[in-house]
Amino acid sequence: MLRTPLSQSSAKLRRAAVDEIIASCNGDLRGAVKALMLLNEQLELELRQLHAVDASGSLRELRTKIAFH
Repeated sequence: MLRTPLSQSSAKLRRAAVDEIIASCNGDLRGAVKALMLLNEQLELELRQLHAVDASGSLRELRTKIAFH
């Protein structure tokens, strides 16, 4: 898979985000990686749930509920 290069501003934002994550884990790189892995697991679960809703045909209903909240 080919990826387009990040613009310098995007790269700076990503570096700043990484620095912030590491700082929030008191400089513990292992803790930062663990936190990111846990966050990724949560996002993957949410994505699977959305796919299940979409497969059931009720994604439009879910979008309507979200839009009104």
